[in-house]
Amino acid sequence: MQKNELHRGRLIDHIGLAVEDFPACRRFYGAVFGALNIPIGGSSEDDLWVDELFISSLDSAAVQGRPTGRHHLAFQAASRAMVDEFYSAGMANGGSDNGPPGERAYHPGYYAAFLIDPAGNNIEAVYHGEANRSAASVTITF
Repeated sequence: MQKNELHRGRLIDHIGLAVEDFPACRRFYGAVFGALNIPIGGSSEDDLWVDELFISSLDSAAVQGRPTGRHHLAFQAASRAMVDEFYSAGMANGGSDNGPPGERAYHPGYYAAFLIDPAGNNIEAVYHGEANRSAASVTITF
């Protein structure tokens, strides 16, 4: 029997985005996740997934031909430099500016950048400043 292993956070099991221009979104997300040093978990002609995020074309059997609404997703960055790289990579690969890299007033040390992805979603990379994690992720084995 094949053993599978997933790494998950505490709140979200998964998020699915159904997009009209999947090739444009594949380029955008490949670039921004590369900048954040987050590997693409898998992909097919109609879908790709990264940790808890699944992005699908309207042709994918999983989404029944309907695009999702507009969402705000914030991805964790390990440094301010990664936030800057996320912004540059996204802008160079079909994203549009929705707030350049900089400190935000949410809490001291909150450094973020915002992009609109090719499907119209507000995508953020955030670095919360120096912090210690209790664990990198929760491991689920089945």
